Amino acid sequence: MISPLYNQLFTMKRILSSLLTLLFVSVAAAQTKNASIELIAAQFQNNYNEGTYESLFNLFNTDMQKSLPLPKAIVFFNGLKQGAGLIKTMKFAKLQGSTYSRYITQFEKALMTVDLAVDQDKKIAGFIVNPYKPDTTLKPEQNSTLLAFPLKGSWKITWGGDTKEQNYHVESESQKNAFDIIKTDVSGKSYRNSGKLNTDYFAFGQEISAPCDGEVVLAINGVKDNTPGEMNSFDVGGNTVILKTTKNEYLVFCHLKHGSMLVKEGQQIKKGQLLGQVGNSGHSSEAHLHFHLQNKENMNTATGIKCFFDQLMVNGIMKSDYSPVRNDQVGK
Repeated sequence: MISPLYNQLFTMKRILSSLLTLLFVSVAAAQTKNASIELIAAQFQNNYNEGTYESLFNLFNTDMQKSLPLPKAIVFFNGLKQGAGLIKTMKFAKLQGSTYSRYITQFEKALMTVDLAVDQDKKIAGFIVNPYKPDTTLKPEQNSTLLAFPLKGSWKITWGGDTKEQNYHVESESQKNAFDIIKTDVSGKSYRNSGKLNTDYFAFGQEISAPCDGEVVLAINGVKDNTPGEMNSFDVGGNTVILKTTKNEYLVFCHLKHGSMLVKEGQQIKKGQLLGQVGNSGHSSEAHLHFHLQNKENMNTATGIKCFFDQLMVNGIMKSDYSPVRNDQVGK
């Protein structure tokens, strides 16, 4: 038996299908969360919960209002609320284009997906509400785990961002969102004296802490540090730690100092707990930290997840939900 709620959803999907199909195939893949869609999602949730459907209708663009006039919109939203209840949370899940975003939406009585399309004028150009079905192929665009920066003090992002110019890692599926991070002095140099010794480098031996709670699923500690300017192509990652978060995201730390590992496989880690020290092991020419997120443990089959830090000082300004790019000075 099909419930009245599902009949409403089917009708809504049929009304909007042609508009949404044309819109979704016309947009290009985006790399960052869209602030306009975030604002619209919040307004959508508030107006729906408060029953201010006319205000919600006013968020529609002209074509959308023609496709779904106010009387029909009111009938739809009343039916949705009767069947599913109020919206408790709307969790960003997937961004496929600069104007299309999927939210896993927890109603009081049902778990649904809400797909929102926003045009260039920041108006809703279409939306679909459907029962939630897990997508086993879903590859998240960014972390859902709240993360702190893993290093104390001031650091420079030498590679980071979405383009080849900003980040040579983009050509690797698992490391495409990676950061390489060094420590510099006020003149911009990363070492003192001649730079011929690892101990000349300001980053060498600096402590690395866990950005969140997690489980250690890989801990490699026996790779010797390189002589600066030389690289080990056999053990590419060098001394490496991989943390699995409670949300099944994998945090990868590479090139740690030989023998500095303070954790072991299977260990449960708390946010802020020390993992080891920055080193120069593996495919590394000078002391630095390589850090990235991925969707599974095996780097050979994983897809990189773009990393946003919850709170981060960037070039002297505190930012929230920020993903650093090349040449950013981060921390304090």
